[in-house]
Amino acid sequence: MKKNNYCVIMAGGVGSRFWPLSRDSKPKQFLDILGIGQTLLQQTFERFKKICPVENIYIVTNTRYKDLVLEQLPEIHQNQVLLEPSRRNTAPCIAYANYKIQKTNPDANIVVAPSDHLILKEKKFLKTIKEAFDFVDNNNVLLTLGMKPNRPETGYGYIQIDKKENKTSNINKVKTFTEKPDSELAKVFFESGDFYWNSGIFIWSLKTIMNAFETHLYEVNALFSKGIDIYNTEGEENFITQTYSECKNISIDYGIMEKAKNVYVLCSEFGWSDLGTWGSLYEHSKKDKNSNAIKGKNVFVYDSENCIVNVPDEKLVVMQGLANYIVVESENTLLICKKEEEQQIRQFVNDLSIKKGDKYV
Repeated sequence: MKKNNYCVIMAGGVGSRFWPLSRDSKPKQFLDILGIGQTLLQQTFERFKKICPVENIYIVTNTRYKDLVLEQLPEIHQNQVLLEPSRRNTAPCIAYANYKIQKTNPDANIVVAPSDHLILKEKKFLKTIKEAFDFVDNNNVLLTLGMKPNRPETGYGYIQIDKKENKTSNINKVKTFTEKPDSELAKVFFESGDFYWNSGIFIWSLKTIMNAFETHLYEVNALFSKGIDIYNTEGEENFITQTYSECKNISIDYGIMEKAKNVYVLCSEFGWSDLGTWGSLYEHSKKDKNSNAIKGKNVFVYDSENCIVNVPDEKLVVMQGLANYIVVESENTLLICKKEEEQQIRQFVNDLSIKKGDKYV
């Protein structure tokens, strides 16, 4: 395990597409979504500590989740928890982590990953990350992991590779990034063989990503650079609060990855899913003979198929005549929604927030 290997886990999202199980007070990354005895955050941490020293793993999250992080990850020091006072998307949180790490090790190589991904083939994943670390240690590039698609998925962004500038057999220069396509375009991408799913996992050297910020997100970088003598001191919290109040909301994809000329993709396949929706969880869940994925000890299903049901064990549920539905109960809320309409869940949450306040979200 190399001392220059660092990991930044992004754990500040609210997971609204997993409502009502995922709530603003306890988002999905802090839940045992898969029912295996570990939360998604704990699984991610355990995965990366096999390749990065524990003291080199940083968690970026919202201020209100500090105690949840420290409770679920007792091995880390509170200085490794980077607290965001407000949500500003992925670029500011990465800029914050860059300066924290620079204070400790300017020669660091960093993997940045969300806290809520499913990895089925862990050994293959770790081998891929090691390969990525070696590549960025020897090349001035911004590297992302691209997943080989096995279907024309509309829920993921896509990366097109430039086969003319192949660096190795599975590392290619990025030609274009494309946002989530419609079904027809997704089919074209899938059949072409030139497109990979955008995993949202990045690997780079600290020097390379900081140069990229100076070039493409100068305003964001300038804000965080003002605290170069404040990081890891008592004044850090106040400085970050002020910085976030001035910082724009922008993703690392839009701010840097889609603009930089030195972006490469390591084409991979290790059983990946971003577990972003109930539909994606359904795909990876155990199912009964009628393709229903059921979590709950007292659920009785009749004449129903292709449904995902998630209810408390003590709740008795009798369900009849449903096909392709999401049925979820959590605390004071019951959701019944067509699977193909699950993109509306975010709108449901927004409407409830306006009409009912924060009680139900």
